[in-house]
Amino acid sequence: MKEITTAGRRILIIAAAVTIVIILLSSSDLLRAQPVLNQSTAQQTSPSDTAFTKIKQTKAGVLNVGYAEVGPVNGKPVILLHGWPYDINSYAQVAPILAAQGYLVIIPYLRGYGSTTFLSAKTMRNGQQAALAVDVIALMDALHIPKATLGGFDWGARTADIVAALWPERVKALVSVSGYLIGSQAANKAPLPPKAEQAWWYQYYFATERGRLGYETNRKDFDKLIWQTASPEWKFSDADYNRSASAFNNPDHVAIVIHNYRWRLGLATGEPQYDELEKKLATGPAITVPTVTLEGDANGAPHPAPAQYAAKFKGKYVHHTLTGGIGHNLPQEAPQAFANAIKEADALAQ
Repeated sequence: MKEITTAGRRILIIAAAVTIVIILLSSSDLLRAQPVLNQSTAQQTSPSDTAFTKIKQTKAGVLNVGYAEVGPVNGKPVILLHGWPYDINSYAQVAPILAAQGYLVIIPYLRGYGSTTFLSAKTMRNGQQAALAVDVIALMDALHIPKATLGGFDWGARTADIVAALWPERVKALVSVSGYLIGSQAANKAPLPPKAEQAWWYQYYFATERGRLGYETNRKDFDKLIWQTASPEWKFSDADYNRSASAFNNPDHVAIVIHNYRWRLGLATGEPQYDELEKKLATGPAITVPTVTLEGDANGAPHPAPAQYAAKFKGKYVHHTLTGGIGHNLPQEAPQAFANAIKEADALAQ
């Protein structure tokens, strides 16, 4: 064996050092690339990951409903419902997680959003709660879905609650952000403490003609303000917001939003075909299907405390409060946690 010279040793030592540095740098890059599984990092959405590339249309009830569909056609159906002022992109990261688990995920634009339009110009642009729930049943009928797991937040949670309460035979399980949100015009007549009333400022603004005109004129800035106040710790990007804001250009959007909030206060009438449903909802019906409710620890929108509504859920029931600065748009801020809740609710129904 040849003897290694001093110069050779130096070369070997330098080469080894360079190799170690390269390995450490590579390892560091790999470590940075690994997601940290907590709710804070779940908040960060990537614009490239949050756009549905294909929207389907189907006639359902009084609407031509636009909806995203993700997952195997023979998968377990899940219908996810957005709120105001949001759209189907709240579920853009939830949908592929569920699809990979064998779920067929249906995410419709509510009336007044995106590509969902009315079939007739003569149909009242009605935003009352029962109308939105009937839209879901009509969509399920149009898509030949006899029973599905429902999930929602904001308007979507209220709508899912109503479908579960009035048509439990159509709901396998339920995930509801902020729990039990079914209300009535009679209940909304009662004044709230001043601080609670302040949180509903936009509702009272919409009650005026100035508010209607202000929303018509400034809806993009208005809705962005709601995003900021409802999720004060969510660092969404302009791209995130603009992707959803395009859905608010629907020609019926302002009419539906204004009617929804005026109806709640008894300042606008609904349609007579929903009267019997509203009478049932005014009794505060219990929800008997298996349910998981969720709440974020940084929800800046008006919402009830979990202890206030737990007794409304008479079937198998679980509640989770998410930490890490999760706000009102919970599915988009914490998609993995929301997807887990869907799977958990589905398991409760087994």
